[in-house]
This record gives sequence, C-alpha cells and structure tokens, in this order.
Amino acid sequence: MPLIQVFTSVARPPDGGAALLTDLSLLLSKQFGKPEGWVMTCLVPGLSMTFAATTAPTAFAAVRNVGKMTPDDTAHLSREICARLSGALDVPADRIYIEFGDAVGYLWGWNGDTFG
Repeated sequence: MPLIQVFTSVARPPDGGAALLTDLSLLLSKQFGKPEGWVMTCLVPGLSMTFAATTAPTAFAAVRNVGKMTPDDTAHLSREICARLSGALDVPADRIYIEFGDAVGYLWGWNGDTFG
C-alpha cells in the first residue's frame, strides 16, 4: 500500500535507479510497519522541470499510504527522502518538494478489489 513516486530533471542513474528504489522501499516499509511486498516505488528521470525559476537539478516526490500519517511520520520521511534523493541524484535538498497523502482504503485498488 505505501507508494513513492519520484519525478526528477536528473538523468537516470547508471543502475537505472535500482539502488535508490530499493532503499526507498525499505524506508517506507519500516516507517509504516508494512511488509516490503506491499510497497511500490517509481522513478521518472530526465523530465523538463523548473524550481525557483531555474532548470538546475530538482525533484518532486509523492508519498501515499493507506492509513493515517502523523506529523512525526512526515517530518522523519522528509529528512530521509531528501537525504536519499540528494545522495543518489545529486539534487540539493532545498530543490526537492515532497507531497504526503493519506490514501482512503476504498479509494485504493489492488488485485481487482480495494483496501476498504
């Protein structure tokens, strides 16, 4: 159920982003106490993007989870996600936005059904 989507102006890393996506998957699994078998990660590199009126490297991440995220959850995840994206993509933390969203079970589908 946890999902992180990363959109960035940076080119795909040499490994295709596998190390970053694996790291993010483990992070979400631990943070939300859910098996990694439920976590989905997505990296969309090489996009035309601007931030603060420049085309310098930037990234946007969206995090969703069925359940309720707390302010402590989002603060911790913001620090950890920024650190990982900065390290893997060489994007400064002050050029990363993250959107957090609680997903309602009946509005989240999987395997021909929903979680609600």
